[in-house]
Order: sequence, then C-alpha cells, then structure tokens
Amino acid sequence: MNSVNETTRDRRRIETQDRILTEARRLFAETGYDRTTIRAVAAAAQVDPGLVMHYFGSKQQLFARAAETESRPIVEGTAEEVAEQLLERLRASLIDEPVASLAVLRSMLTHPDAADEVRGNAHVRGSNIGKAIHGVDGALRADVLSAVLIGVVLGRHLLKLDQLADADPDKIVELLGPAVRSLTKG
Repeated sequence: MNSVNETTRDRRRIETQDRILTEARRLFAETGYDRTTIRAVAAAAQVDPGLVMHYFGSKQQLFARAAETESRPIVEGTAEEVAEQLLERLRASLIDEPVASLAVLRSMLTHPDAADEVRGNAHVRGSNIGKAIHGVDGALRADVLSAVLIGVVLGRHLLKLDQLADADPDKIVELLGPAVRSLTKG
C-alpha cells in the first residue's frame, strides 16, 4: 500500500513540475526573463510560489530548465541534404510554436545566460552546417543561415509580423528554399 501512495505522490510531483515548466516556458516566451516572476509562474501553474522554489531553487535555475530544448543535431551530409534538413526544421518550427526556444530567444537580449544559450546552440548548429558547406566562407554562410532562420521564427511567433504570422509554413519554406540552398552550396 505504501508503494502505491509513493507512486501516486511521485506522479503528482512530476505532473506539478511539468505544469510549472509549461507555464514558465510560456511566460518567459511572452514576457522575457526580466519580466517573468516566480509569483507569476506559480499563479499560472496554480501552485504556491514556495513550491516553485522548492522544485527549481531559483528563477535562474527555473529558466535554465524551461529553456532546455531537444535540439537534434544536423546530420552530416551533402550541402543539398543539409539544406533540406534546415528547411524541414524551419517548417516544423513554423507549424508548432517552439515555446522553449522562444523563451530563450525573447530573453536573449536582456539576460546573459539566455544569450549564451543561443550563442552555444548557434555555434554547434553552425559548425555542423559549416562542415557541409565548402569554400573559405563556409562558417560565415552557416552563421548567416542560422540568423535568417532564427529571424523567421522570431518574426512569426514573437513579433507576429502581419503576413508572416498567418502565412502557410509550406509557402514560407518555398520562398526561403532557394536562398537556403544557395547559401549551403558555398
């Protein structure tokens, strides 16, 4: 009987932590690091602020957990294969709002840890992309690609630019396709 109670308690704890993280991601994405408070996260998750602190320790630790993304690495391949992988990831980010990534992107201008996170992810992604791009300026082309793709996701989900926010993801990918393919050819 005791193990049943522990299992139920463990499940509730995990559900509560997940609910807190979901609301933290949403708030960090909507308002950024500086304007998101532990109290606001707690209220949105319908828990006591002390429970947020108990599970996550501090606002910075909560942000770090909320900002974790499952970024699949770019599979090494030809320039054409890398271009298609990038376009497919863009399509997925346009269809399903990448809340954890948006939390980091919104916060990157005011919070050094968020900027480091974006820079670190861009470096890893860029070096993988750069391997497929031949020529002396492969690394530069990889950074330009990263900046363009980040800009499109920001424009759609955070800035909500009129046409971009409502556009069909396939149309956006179709428009960007030639540029992405051109930049990966080197």
